[in-house]
Amino acid sequence: MKKREECFPLTNYLQRQPEISAQMRATLVNWLVEVQEQLKLYHETLYLGVKLLDHFLERNTIKQDELQLVGATSLFISSKLEERDPPRMDDFIFICDDAYKQQQFIAMEIKILSSLGFDINIPIPYRFLRRYAKAAFVSGKTLTLAYYLLECSLLEDQFIPRRASLMASSCLNLAMMMKNCGEWTVTLVHYTGYSKEQLCDCVLQLNAMNSAPADKNLMAVRNKYSHKDFHEVSTILPLDPD
Repeated sequence: MKKREECFPLTNYLQRQPEISAQMRATLVNWLVEVQEQLKLYHETLYLGVKLLDHFLERNTIKQDELQLVGATSLFISSKLEERDPPRMDDFIFICDDAYKQQQFIAMEIKILSSLGFDINIPIPYRFLRRYAKAAFVSGKTLTLAYYLLECSLLEDQFIPRRASLMASSCLNLAMMMKNCGEWTVTLVHYTGYSKEQLCDCVLQLNAMNSAPADKNLMAVRNKYSHKDFHEVSTILPLDPD
């Protein structure tokens, strides 16, 4: 996975999208989180869907009215790769309130796959985090807190260029600090490939994100992780950014 992620670099492409802003992308990803819950999709499907979205937008300029179609189609493609029983296209047409027709979905699917050279097995931070948490021997609640931080970061354009393995390591490091449950050991340096110093900038950015006032229009992740099924980790107080 570490070797594969080198094949999929990203930049903050939003600067080159004349009609797409960071807020519009955040709103779309917030909606994809809601879709993932509504259709009971795996978390892996969500993360890969966002990766496909970003890699497509890195290479293609689109209009504002196409953004939801690109996002929904990206999730549709990832569901066919990740799910045992993926939803049908009709399900995605329905969740888009019939804003797009079947032929538009098919055309966008062809466009996305062609643009990415049909190479869509992109390493996602969710899988890195699951592996690193085993090396850290953290509790289920601490791991869920790290998942929460990681899912929140999907909405933030500042993290688009960050490597998946770095994001996973940084979220785990911050979660361990918030739960006061251990240091970043030589074992974690060995398995992640990152020292605490290498994670510092990203951890500070993540903590600033987690400490910022909630955007009432982007509450899907916070609401999701406020449930008992997720140990109510979104209610845990952030670290003092100072």
